[in-house]
Amino acid sequence: MLRDRAKDHFVSASVATRSGNQAIVVGGGFGGIAAALRLRAKGYAVRLIDRCARLGGRAQVFERDGFRYDAGPTVLTAPQLFEELFALFDKRLADYVTLVAPDPWYAFRFADGETLKYGPTEGATEAEIARLSPTDVDGYRRLGDASRAIYDVAFTGLAHKPFHNPLFMLRQVPALLRLRSYDSVWDMVSRHLKDDRLRRAFSIQPLLLGGNPFDTTSIYAMINHLERAYGVWFAMGGTGALVDALHRLMQEVGIAVETGTTIERVSVVNGRVTGVIRADGSVSAADVVIANTDPVRLYRDLLPPGTAGLTARLRNRTARLSMGLYVLYFGARRQWPDVAHHTVWFGSRHRELLSDIFHRGVLAEDFSLYLHRPTATDPTFAPPGCDSFYVLCPVPNQRAGIDWSVEGPRLRDRIVAALDATILPGLRDTICAEFAKTPDDFETDYLSEAGAGFSLSPFFTQSAWFRYHNRGEGVRGLYLVGAGTHPGGGVPGVISSAKVIGSLVPDLAPTS
Repeated sequence: MLRDRAKDHFVSASVATRSGNQAIVVGGGFGGIAAALRLRAKGYAVRLIDRCARLGGRAQVFERDGFRYDAGPTVLTAPQLFEELFALFDKRLADYVTLVAPDPWYAFRFADGETLKYGPTEGATEAEIARLSPTDVDGYRRLGDASRAIYDVAFTGLAHKPFHNPLFMLRQVPALLRLRSYDSVWDMVSRHLKDDRLRRAFSIQPLLLGGNPFDTTSIYAMINHLERAYGVWFAMGGTGALVDALHRLMQEVGIAVETGTTIERVSVVNGRVTGVIRADGSVSAADVVIANTDPVRLYRDLLPPGTAGLTARLRNRTARLSMGLYVLYFGARRQWPDVAHHTVWFGSRHRELLSDIFHRGVLAEDFSLYLHRPTATDPTFAPPGCDSFYVLCPVPNQRAGIDWSVEGPRLRDRIVAALDATILPGLRDTICAEFAKTPDDFETDYLSEAGAGFSLSPFFTQSAWFRYHNRGEGVRGLYLVGAGTHPGGGVPGVISSAKVIGSLVPDLAPTS
């Protein structure tokens, strides 16, 4: 049993207990944290190194003037994946952090002023659909059945399997064709729902992974079933509290954690990793290196020239990256009790707006937004009588050549004006403690290629075997986790990529 082996190896990860058991994880996002825990459970002495001041990757926490802001993922699904990590060491997630379900899960606000509340029960959702479009209730049920069928094949059956062998990929083709994976998420949702507002609401999930619903393979429609089967959750204290819980677990089981440190190069000798070289020139030896980094940068910048395998070099040349993100963090010296924890605010354009972002690289005057109001669930995010927010706006990535020093403030003003005129009246007079992050910051802070928010976009031709492989290409002892590798972005995806690693990295027998 993994947990039995882990108990035998609760020694300081800074001390080698036997040759061949040293593992270094580069990058402390959820994928890197999960990989570190899985290798520790296998008996490896593990050191996790991250360039940020605290762990979490994009899941950082900012504080300003008494307001707290979760920087990254705020929608948690598939909590069982986190429970598995604690169970590796006979521990319980519930003893470290409290998860609660917002009510509703989401609120959708449409350009015509109408709203739709989604979750937390099927009955509540169907009542909302019946209010907007009674004839679509049956279609919503059929959508759920279709999403579950995809989930059973693509997530339960394949998300935790390595896709290194093209023959394995070929064996999945018949099932994927039966599920019409060649359709887009929008096409699939539109087969079941007729109201354009409902189509927008229930095809939104690819945007949470960096994809355009009109381009993303319908495989990702399985997220609808994932939400409906396992719920949508929020960690009290914020996503940062979940990161802190995992950090505490790592400390308890003997994983060494090193923050504020940038890795300059992965050392390779005779085609095998031997360790990592920090930006300050210091070296740490390792038998296994797991990269929770942008894969484009990994193969281009972190490995010695000529080391990467052919398919990795080809992917680097053809990679189609996700959109960028403009994120405005702000407080307000008042509250809006009727605003949900999670709100998706749709502009009047949809397909055309997404084409501007993903295809034309145009920063349009209009936008659609995701608004996070954690004070709806956890009032500790703001001083008494105040609200805390962030608003996320999908934008083109850096390849569009946008001057964010100019366009960022302009976009900020348009967003604040739009929110003030709709769901946050009075915002312009009460906004405070604000700052913003642009694609330029994603590139600087997280070394994200072209400032993309989610690494590769989830096209069919950038999924499964076509995505960066979890086993390093051209280098023995190198493995990849995170949004750019299989199975893809989003918190469940990056946690699952670490589960793939657990099946690839060999177990270590306990020392006598």
